[in-house]
Amino acid sequence: MNRFKHAGVIGAGAWGTALAQVCARAGLAVTLQAREPEVVESIAARRENTLFLPGVALEPEIAAVADMAGLSSCDLILAVAPAQHLRSALKALAPHLRAGTPVVLCAKGVEQGTLKLMTEVAAETLPDAPLAVLSGPSFAGEVARNLPTAVTLACEDEALGRAIAEAIATPTFRPYIAGDMIGAEAGGAVKNVLAIACGIVEGKGLGRSAHAALITRGFAELTRLAMALGARAETVAGLCGLGDLVLTCSSPQSRNMSVGLALGGGMTLTEALAGKLSVAEGVASAPAVRDLATRLGVEMPICQAVAAILAGEAQVDAAIAGLLSRPLKSEA
Repeated sequence: MNRFKHAGVIGAGAWGTALAQVCARAGLAVTLQAREPEVVESIAARRENTLFLPGVALEPEIAAVADMAGLSSCDLILAVAPAQHLRSALKALAPHLRAGTPVVLCAKGVEQGTLKLMTEVAAETLPDAPLAVLSGPSFAGEVARNLPTAVTLACEDEALGRAIAEAIATPTFRPYIAGDMIGAEAGGAVKNVLAIACGIVEGKGLGRSAHAALITRGFAELTRLAMALGARAETVAGLCGLGDLVLTCSSPQSRNMSVGLALGGGMTLTEALAGKLSVAEGVASAPAVRDLATRLGVEMPICQAVAAILAGEAQVDAAIAGLLSRPLKSEA
């Protein structure tokens, strides 16, 4: 029998709305918390998130609320607020969270300033809540439209991880269970930065060979940082690392890759972000990933180049030339 009956989803952007769809299809009652009053009104009146996920008819089990108090009856929480806003969202949730309610972290990034992963942020703001991490190759529009998707559900408590996976699994949404939350988080955070790099390569017209090389060398950077943080190599070789990296770096549907495409095409960062409602997590995570790599003594030249471009410290052509002129070395 399913242990969970009522899921609360924090954040009604495209990904939060898509995960609300998943939970509803899995048989859960769903309360979707949105910061934007127009999203709450749109879902109530039209059964559609016209702002962030237009054209998708939402399941009848989904109710939208503006206040975190509306999540007080939930026995499972999916936190889908952007990484740089997760701390404030969880602080707002804390007075309304029932004791022992698991919180599944679905944001991908490293917090600026503190350089902390999302599990560390959650441990500080919700010290008594059991935690899990959901990450993997998944475009919100495809998940919302019920197309096949597989993800990693990482939880240190194996029984809890299995219970959450069973609660949200559907015939087209398949969570694979893992125990390495750090690996799941590191993969999700770094791949967004690398997707910007791949977009720049595409925007500059540097070819498929360069694109493949960038993904491969980027994956080496991702793996080095993850292992320095205490992750297992096999975790980042799975859906939450390599799988997510390949998807995010291979399609303009990716918000992060689209930013890179614009930069590679000659736009400024301000121009690349203009008019975008959804957050490109890699833009905010790049400086934090660079600083975290420096703190840990991990070499990440591609991520460092992206951070420099975004900060206005380097021009695109100069950053590319710098990467191509690095000393020859062993691939291992």
